Amino acid sequence: MTMPVNFDERIDRRGTHSAKWDMMEPLFGVPASDGISMWVADMDFRPPVCVQAALEQMTVHGIYGYFGDDRAYVAAIRWWMQNRHGWAVEPSWIFTTHGLVNGTALCVDAFTAPGDGVVLMTPVYHAFARVIAAAGRQVVECPLALENGRYELDTAGWDAQMTGKERMLVLCSPHNPGGRVWSPEELREIAAFCERHDLVLVSDEIHHDLVMPGHKHMVMPLAAPQALPRLVMMTSTTKSFNIAGAHIGNVIIPDAALRKRFQQRMDALGISPNSFGMVMATAAYSPEGAAWIDALNAYIDGNRRIFDAGVNAIPGLRSMVLEGTYLAWVDFAGTGMEAAEFTRRVGEQARIAVNRGPTFGKGGETFLRFNIATQRDVVEQAVRRLAEAFADLQ
Repeated sequence: MTMPVNFDERIDRRGTHSAKWDMMEPLFGVPASDGISMWVADMDFRPPVCVQAALEQMTVHGIYGYFGDDRAYVAAIRWWMQNRHGWAVEPSWIFTTHGLVNGTALCVDAFTAPGDGVVLMTPVYHAFARVIAAAGRQVVECPLALENGRYELDTAGWDAQMTGKERMLVLCSPHNPGGRVWSPEELREIAAFCERHDLVLVSDEIHHDLVMPGHKHMVMPLAAPQALPRLVMMTSTTKSFNIAGAHIGNVIIPDAALRKRFQQRMDALGISPNSFGMVMATAAYSPEGAAWIDALNAYIDGNRRIFDAGVNAIPGLRSMVLEGTYLAWVDFAGTGMEAAEFTRRVGEQARIAVNRGPTFGKGGETFLRFNIATQRDVVEQAVRRLAEAFADLQ
């Protein structure tokens, strides 16, 4: 088995059509020359050697026709979900989409109608609200409770918000941007909320392989099997293995009636997978990919410790404890500054491009999101720059 990649290797991504690095200056005004890009959720690491080797084999062959015979791809998904998450998936349950934003949009299209409400537990991944609103549905923001610096559920409060027009809830598990790994009890509480209000439960678990030591992710069908008649699972290799450009995701639907509705929308829209994504995902879901993920999580945990120690040493800043994902959610409320001021300091003085909290919905107003899936010396440099930008508070 090939040894995991050297995560400390610096890789210059500028000038490679990288959204993360080449759009940093146009979008955030952070100079490409010496800025640090910590916004969009992709990593600055090469994927496992097995993924690169699979692509190289394609290019050597040199013919890029339509993809057929997906048995190895489906078997790889089933192996991964069984071996890494303890969940037995039937082949007929699996649909392949162009990533999970596309998967979310297809769910909205298949299971709701214009004007229907779609529930989001905010703050949450900003693309959900974007595709819901663009489809002419109503975004229903159910705020998470922030208790002792940690997000908790508030299903009693959410019950009071429901009007009967809601048809779906989109769950982010683990949670982006807060980094929560929801407990089995919390997942059952969410499933019960969906049952009370007759909501289709779309569980986006794209970060489910990115979990810090001491925490364990549980897939929704194992935590709450009673939810199966209303459950749509979404998983992908793209975040785990840093192949987001492959635009490939899995929508896994155990219930036959929901599968039929989803298949109809896939057929109506002519959705079919690209061969590059299929080959990369098949290679990633392997024992070599598993060893790489284990090494990656240990490395990100080291970055987390350095980032949190540095940020939390700055008066007024607090980094939420990261249980899963590689996205640090930093609260600037303690600075007493307006959002425009702390955002300006991070962008102009520290020269770091980050995601702005309000884009994640209610509850994000005093936060910024930092992507720490980069080389350790970059994380250390970012922490030093933040300390300098807020030196007057120390």
